[in-house]
Amino acid sequence: MGGGCGGRVLAARDYSEGDYTFDMTFSIVAYDAATQSLGVAVASKFLAVGAVVPFAQAGVGAIATQALANLRYGPDGLGMLAAGRSAAEVVQTLTDADDGRDERQLGIVDVQGNAATYTGRKCMDWAGGMTGPGYAVQGNILAGSAVVTAMAAAYEYTSGEFATRLLAALKAGDDAGGDRRGKQAAALLIVRAGGGYGGGSDRWLDLRADDHSDPVAELSRLLRLHDLYFGKTAPEDKLKLDAAMIALLQDLAKRSGQYHGETNGALDDAARAALNDCIGVENLEERIDLAKGTIDPPALTYLEAKLDS
Repeated sequence: MGGGCGGRVLAARDYSEGDYTFDMTFSIVAYDAATQSLGVAVASKFLAVGAVVPFAQAGVGAIATQALANLRYGPDGLGMLAAGRSAAEVVQTLTDADDGRDERQLGIVDVQGNAATYTGRKCMDWAGGMTGPGYAVQGNILAGSAVVTAMAAAYEYTSGEFATRLLAALKAGDDAGGDRRGKQAAALLIVRAGGGYGGGSDRWLDLRADDHSDPVAELSRLLRLHDLYFGKTAPEDKLKLDAAMIALLQDLAKRSGQYHGETNGALDDAARAALNDCIGVENLEERIDLAKGTIDPPALTYLEAKLDS
């Protein structure tokens, strides 16, 4: 089933020739107003599905293109959204201009939280989709309609962070039968302004299980790692690098062979160099700030568990 779409609003592009790939999958596109984030979660019996289906741009929208996927739908659709077109208008414009529309499937959400989904009449059964507040779910070659309804319910009723809710939707679809051919790959993409590493891009989270026997479960594991390395701790919950904490970190660095001085709680040049080495080796630079004198509790827990083992 498709979401409501408006009339043609931009000049039609010729899609009679283009970059296509068969992609039998189920996905969700969503907008999280609380964090102003946009995301796509997808799973399929298709190698590296995360390289094909999801497209998103902070402040613009998110798109999933699948079935006989037209990869131009991603950049072209984002361009239309950036120009102020709604999700429904973009779905209508893309499919109207595409002679292969009957074999396409598409989900779009815009930055206002408006969502639309489209399923071509020749997509292989079961195929369809539905929309809800701020999201669209869709899939093809599924075990049945229960896959998308389970995804929608899980997204709406799961509490917690945006990534947790997207992953819950994916897991619910998987548990309801998912892709009836089996499992192979899954991906989770979330964008937000300045969300990338060091604030240098909008790519807050981009996780992929490209070829795995249980790809959705693998995404869950990767999300836990992402939270360890890049999660955000509220300022009031950060731990101060006082003398006792510095002594503890010196001891941990000494056990790892990165520090050879005294465990005295002084952040002198030797201790600072050793701790910087430790932070770099463990990729915890987003979690430990020697300049500001803070460490996030998950980073300390990780270091203690690793170096005490």
